[in-house]
Amino acid sequence: MKYLITGLGNIGDKYYNTRHNIGFSVLDAFAGASNIIFEDKRYGNKAVVKHKGRTLVLIKPSTFVNLSGRAVNYWLKKEKIPIENLLIIADDIALSFGKLRLRPKGGCAGHNGLTSIIETLGNNKFARLRFGIGNEFNRGGQVDYVLGQWTEEEKNILPEHINKSIEIIKSFSTIGLEQTMNIFN
Repeated sequence: MKYLITGLGNIGDKYYNTRHNIGFSVLDAFAGASNIIFEDKRYGNKAVVKHKGRTLVLIKPSTFVNLSGRAVNYWLKKEKIPIENLLIIADDIALSFGKLRLRPKGGCAGHNGLTSIIETLGNNKFARLRFGIGNEFNRGGQVDYVLGQWTEEEKNILPEHINKSIEIIKSFSTIGLEQTMNIFN
């Protein structure tokens, strides 16, 4: 069975390790733990990880977050992966830092990447792993906060939350969405 695991983020050095790029960070850690290297492909960087008889196609879109739907749609079709085997990893300011929430469907919650995916696919019935980045910003400071670097305190405990995200991805691909939600939510 094949799965498309897409981590949302923006390409370029200025976005590296920012809160908005947590999707990229999770996939980088997952691929790195498997000694797999991402390759530059159409609409993004791609790596393939094998886990318990499953093929996980990891995609870091090169379309920037706001146009993520193009990459997701392309790779679903190219790899012939059904939408029920799609998992999107996105940052979420509505959740406290490090809080992880797996959902089977839903709205965009103001996230432009999810909006693009919903609009491009024509529905919202795909799994998403929301990674809490908190909302410790003053009025009008959301963009700077989301595109900002992690604090030193956050950096110290970030690996723990990234590792838990990887466990969720593995579980999603082996025991399914519902059981994974029961275990991790």
